Amino acid sequence: MSTPQPPMPQTAAPNWQAAPGSPYPGYTSPIPVRRTHLGHALASEWTKIRSVRSTMWTLGVFVVLVIGIGLSTAALVAANTTEGDLTGENPLSFGFFGLLLGIMCIMTLGVLTTASEYGTGMIRTTMTACPSRGRVLAAKGLVFFAVAFTVTLVSSGLVALMDVSMLGDAREPSGSEWLKGTLGVSLYIALLGLLSLVVGSIIRHSAGAITIMIGLLLAPLVIALFMFSESLEDLRQGLFEYSIPNQLSVFYSQSLTETGPSGWDPLWIMLGVTAAAFAGAFALLEKRDV
Repeated sequence: MSTPQPPMPQTAAPNWQAAPGSPYPGYTSPIPVRRTHLGHALASEWTKIRSVRSTMWTLGVFVVLVIGIGLSTAALVAANTTEGDLTGENPLSFGFFGLLLGIMCIMTLGVLTTASEYGTGMIRTTMTACPSRGRVLAAKGLVFFAVAFTVTLVSSGLVALMDVSMLGDAREPSGSEWLKGTLGVSLYIALLGLLSLVVGSIIRHSAGAITIMIGLLLAPLVIALFMFSESLEDLRQGLFEYSIPNQLSVFYSQSLTETGPSGWDPLWIMLGVTAAAFAGAFALLEKRDV
């Protein structure tokens, strides 16, 4: 025969109020919920890019290449020229060589900013924390562009100032040349790095995306050098004119050809290509699984 159990005391239900429009009118989470925005994604991406070692290594090598080669070239020229040899020369143009090699560091960092997360699987955590994929891609692009532009501007500006002081026999650059040789070239390289970031998002493989970008940098110029047929002259000329090294040299008034982009044209070309690639990457990101 069982002993009757005493009734259990009734505890008061938590006084949780339903949020207006909640699908569960009888329950509201006691954990405060805030609506997220682009600022949160920017803070997250900034934490990522400054805390990984690849950022410090790639940007460190970039600064060494730009400043080291830029100043070494100017010093070598100054030591092997006589008075009057540099008359009419733009002293800012000697910073071109360091930037041409340093570009590969910026492109590598751009690819790693997106593609490395797919390699490690971290992208699943990122997309869980911020389901808005377009916001994630925009935040990555903005943070990377700001970092690449700032580092390039400081490095190219320092090289420009030092080259002008070391090559006293050269002419004084005009205000437009100063602007193109510092601000213009920094914007161009930052956009090229942003294009690399977008390619990394599309390819989702670090090695593959870096290979594509290095091919884009070098292949047109190398292919054009071996086009000897007269029937291919127009194609050869176009490859020369629109190759990245030639577009970079335009900022220093040292174009490899007499026709093609001039002035600020390379910047607008790179801006258009990057915008088109960014739109494609956004469309693919919305359709594909992570």
